[in-house]
Amino acid sequence: MSQSIENTVLKSKEFMSSNSIDGWLIYDYRYSNPVMEDTIGHVPNMTRPYWFWIPVNSDPLILSSTVDIERFPKTNIAKLSWSSRVEMIDVLGETLRHSKTIAMEYSPNCELPRVSRVDAGTIELVKQAGVEVVSSADLFQYSTQVWSNNDLKSHEKASSLLTQIVYEAFSYIGDNLSNKVTEFQVAEFIRSRFIEENMEITDGPVVATNSHSSDPHYEPDKENSSVIQKSDWVLIDLWSSLAEEGSMAADITWTGYVGNKIPTKNQNVFDIVIGARDCALDYLINAHQKGRLVKGYEIDKIAREYIFKAGYGEYFKHRLGHSIGKEIHSNAVNLDSYETYDTRNIIPGICFSIEPGIYLPEFGVRSEIDVFLSEDGPIPTTEMQTSPVIIEF
Repeated sequence: MSQSIENTVLKSKEFMSSNSIDGWLIYDYRYSNPVMEDTIGHVPNMTRPYWFWIPVNSDPLILSSTVDIERFPKTNIAKLSWSSRVEMIDVLGETLRHSKTIAMEYSPNCELPRVSRVDAGTIELVKQAGVEVVSSADLFQYSTQVWSNNDLKSHEKASSLLTQIVYEAFSYIGDNLSNKVTEFQVAEFIRSRFIEENMEITDGPVVATNSHSSDPHYEPDKENSSVIQKSDWVLIDLWSSLAEEGSMAADITWTGYVGNKIPTKNQNVFDIVIGARDCALDYLINAHQKGRLVKGYEIDKIAREYIFKAGYGEYFKHRLGHSIGKEIHSNAVNLDSYETYDTRNIIPGICFSIEPGIYLPEFGVRSEIDVFLSEDGPIPTTEMQTSPVIIEF
């Protein structure tokens, strides 16, 4: 067993032992469940359903079709295979024979879509073995989403580069204003800098002026992007990771204004947004000092209440934050009581964004920072914007 799999198994057994769970049954078909890869790594060219069984009191087991069984890397994990569906059901039933409660990637009522990876029919099939199926949401967060020191270092390097590049992007706008620079050209500049810094390009970035910044996921294209002009409000959201295997992502959003005097309304909304951001972070810090874990929905409510009291509640249209890992939106707890209701604890060793936003018809403001919860408390890993960037020209 590789060290990483061994650690995952040990941590999952520790969690299950403390939570009266007899085993964790991870199921995947055609890479529909990313938790499988987080657990055992990528297995190429898998064509049939397969399972990874981690019982609380005995050794783990891979269950796979005979067609795919040789695709797994050589480890000391025992393997069982089958040829027909009838054989698969028999093997599964025998494997679960001594278990009563097992965890799977299932969320009651699909409350957490990120967790709900196993289809209803497969859950029904597993239940025929006489077991109760419970959600693995907290289990896989604890055993697969906690960062190592190297994970944190890769994230911090990506964070530093993103901050450098967002400053450069605002300067690029000012330097090229007389050339009628467009949102798309700024996005292209950011992508070119990612290439120069050996960073991943997935989708994005968001470069949005005025009413476009009211769309949280606006992405400019070459034909329809706006020319950036004097007195424009500009929102830039950029995310990436180092182009090295296993690197952790970073994700930030900043806003700026083309001109010397920021309009009063823009400044007021900006102040409310960063006030909500800082209020959420302070709440986490205070909770840690009291030795208390905070749930994802709880911290979302804190920031949402702050914005509601300021009179802009209806314009905060998305959750407060998302998990960050190898993917920009990863598989640990989200800060959410709005789109979903994430009851998972924010535990030491995970990273997440805090990104409140207010999206008015004429402009939008979002301030996004990344936070890592260390054993010593929450640490912002990205620079915290305190005022809109003045874009000089």
